[in-house]
Amino acid sequence: MNHNINIIEFPSNLGLKEPEPGVEPGVRNLPDWLRENGFYDLLKPQHIYTLEPPQYSMKMDEDAGVRNSEAIIGYAKQQAELLDKVFDEGPFPVILGGDCSIIMGSAMALKKKGNYGLFYLDGHTDFMLPELSQTGGLAGMDLAVVTGHGHPKLTDINGLKPYFKEENVWSVGNREYEVDYVAPILESDIHYFDLEDLQDKGTERCTNEFLQMVEDNNLDGFFIHVDADVLDDIIMPAVDSRAKDGLTYAELNHILEKLLASEKAVGIEITILDPDLDPTAEYTKEFIANLGKCILDARKYPDM
Repeated sequence: MNHNINIIEFPSNLGLKEPEPGVEPGVRNLPDWLRENGFYDLLKPQHIYTLEPPQYSMKMDEDAGVRNSEAIIGYAKQQAELLDKVFDEGPFPVILGGDCSIIMGSAMALKKKGNYGLFYLDGHTDFMLPELSQTGGLAGMDLAVVTGHGHPKLTDINGLKPYFKEENVWSVGNREYEVDYVAPILESDIHYFDLEDLQDKGTERCTNEFLQMVEDNNLDGFFIHVDADVLDDIIMPAVDSRAKDGLTYAELNHILEKLLASEKAVGIEITILDPDLDPTAEYTKEFIANLGKCILDARKYPDM
């Protein structure tokens, strides 16, 4: 295991709608915000890579039913090209969004390298098709897209569909229980643990079953997605789509500590925390302290 860390900055907000007319989503400032509040000092990255996204707009692609689709596709291709190099370097990649649409680049880069799993921690399924979306934002559809559902211009870039096979994906933490919303993911082959199910069965069972699947399916590795809104709204309200309840830090930490300690873990991405919604950094600092400790404890040298 390489114990060094690289940070990769993808400060895109292309997957979200405007919170107010004429106002961009603030998640584009997440990497700078985490740096300012000590995350980089804590992780001491060997290298920092930054890829600036295309200009934000609310442009709707009527064919795909997704806003900013052409910009997202172009950016994903650039991300994948950078990540081809980053994944081969050795230091563990910590990828910072931005919104959830940044998973497109990671998914494409990993598909080119082999057969990988995905552990998707999010307060929503993000397994929505355009016809059900009220916003047209890819951030609400990205898990569907990376498993092959949606318009081919998004799901089959460079002929790579699907970027992740459904049976190699865990969706963990959803707490939007409306029947029509969860129906698509229940009909898929994705392993689905909503918040109630996760807390009933326990984080230990969930992570153990995922890690066993990685071995049983002889996967080349797995990637971790962490959307900040998977956390309880009381401890993380600085997100664009709030909902009551969520994971405690103890629950999140237990999941991440087990996953990050695996030699099959190839990277983690962090999305959706909006600095504009946490002006005093009260919630950000607690987030940094917990997530930073998980990463460091899992990647530390044996004699540390």
